[in-house]
Amino acid sequence: MSIANWHIFQVLTKRSERLNTMLSTSLRPYARLKHIWWGVSVEDRKYGLPRVQHLRATPAAVRFLSVEPLLEDIGNFSLNGIAWVIVGGESGSKARPIKPDWVISIRDKCRAANVPFFFKQWGGKNKKKSGRLLEGSIYDEFPKCARATVPAKSVREYHIANVGTSSELIVL
Repeated sequence: MSIANWHIFQVLTKRSERLNTMLSTSLRPYARLKHIWWGVSVEDRKYGLPRVQHLRATPAAVRFLSVEPLLEDIGNFSLNGIAWVIVGGESGSKARPIKPDWVISIRDKCRAANVPFFFKQWGGKNKKKSGRLLEGSIYDEFPKCARATVPAKSVREYHIANVGTSSELIVL
């Protein structure tokens, strides 16, 4: 990842309690690279919100939240030290519903904190049918460092690949 600095790598985990220790070892130099983004999953208040504090404690140069699948109103939380927020609903045959108020609340927190907001999907049994419109708009915002790192093409034109189970690596 450090050599392929023309890509943006997103390292996403639910095992956030291990993240600071991991990034304090020989991986520390990679935490400081602006094309390697470190993030945590935030699906609810009980399990997800504590991960934000764990992420904030790391030496990562770029921190992001993957608030998907959003399973409840996650309430009031700080976006201090967070560079990007992705929000989406659960998809598939047993998808739990997502409420517009939950998404709007997070979008408004991002606006107030000047944090880019990306709304991925409403989810549901047929995620393509439910779409991505939030109050009549599509939110495809990315951190400024994304545009500075990725050459020529717009960020949206890059292929996204998911790898892994307990953590994900997304390459843009």
